[in-house]
Amino acid sequence: MAGGVGTESFSARTRKSAHRARVALRKSGVDYFRGDGSDWIALAGLLLTVPAIAVGTIASPVWCAPSLLVLPIVAGGLLLRPASLLGLYAAAATALIVESIVLGPYTQGAARVTPGTVLTVAACGFFGLIIAQFRARVGVPWRRGGTMLFDLRERIRVQSALPRLPKNWHSEMALRPAGGQSFSGDFVVAARTNGGSTLEVVLTDVSGKGMDAASRALLLSGAFGGLLGSLPPHGFLPAANGYLLRQDWDEGFATSIHLVLDLDSGDYELLSAGHLPALQLHAGSGRWEEKSGEGPLLGVYDGAQFDPCKGSLAPGDVLMLFTDGLVEASGRDIAEGIDRLTGEADRYVTPGFQGAAWHLIEAVAKDVNDDRALLLICHGA
Repeated sequence: MAGGVGTESFSARTRKSAHRARVALRKSGVDYFRGDGSDWIALAGLLLTVPAIAVGTIASPVWCAPSLLVLPIVAGGLLLRPASLLGLYAAAATALIVESIVLGPYTQGAARVTPGTVLTVAACGFFGLIIAQFRARVGVPWRRGGTMLFDLRERIRVQSALPRLPKNWHSEMALRPAGGQSFSGDFVVAARTNGGSTLEVVLTDVSGKGMDAASRALLLSGAFGGLLGSLPPHGFLPAANGYLLRQDWDEGFATSIHLVLDLDSGDYELLSAGHLPALQLHAGSGRWEEKSGEGPLLGVYDGAQFDPCKGSLAPGDVLMLFTDGLVEASGRDIAEGIDRLTGEADRYVTPGFQGAAWHLIEAVAKDVNDDRALLLICHGA
């Protein structure tokens, strides 16, 4: 009886110990993939490959060349932390010494450890150590770096999505970064306020372009998204200006245009911070009119004032907001670029502007090496 209880207790303890070991191993693997755990598993695996390559080289140096030791070194540069990487390098150096002793001097024949082999392995190790130290300083392991960038890009895209509008309204936006990159210095934040009766949209162009401006654009888009709707419309740009000034960036200015549109009446206000004017198409006359408020760039000086410009979108009217990358080019005046944009936009007056934003960028500024953004607001008849 007592023996049965003791045996059962021992079996239960064994199962619990095995379960804890499996959980710990699985947690270690997950943490390592996320970059939070120890790299001992990768280090152990790579340390085992070093003597395996050395044995293969000694047995058949023609098919398993001494330079194959660069493979675990390159893998270590991607997988290991700098301290662990030094241990792997010591093992690789030991393997090279053993290979050179067993195979003999390189002057006695081919497939031996030559000075070029040593230099190749050392160069790979040097660059691998630089990469590992950079990852350690940034704190983003290679296993998560690409995922993080993809997540950031998707967050920008989702945050720039325009809210759903009533049936008699249509809105669309197109954003094209410089150089075909995934990140842009232009961004949009939008929200419906006052119980959904007001549409507020802010189009911002951060100084710089492409990846140089992407990190600042990401930070500002989050901050501006939090400010929008939390402040009265006339308080948004002053608050945004103060936020940029507090960042104290070397290249910290931005242009911005803030649209406040009453979805019931079509009346709107435009507040501008050094941004290009908006363009309104009047359905009755078929003519485009420039509409812009008055205000300085964001992040230049404190206490800036932003005076609104008022207007109204009648049924059939279109309002177009854009950044300078769409109309500005070397050797061409901005007014000429605006004329070209309105000329292309006239083609969509009859068929309608659904899907026109992206096509306008393609027609006007397809290959421009600058960030481009275009926003269309249409009041249906």
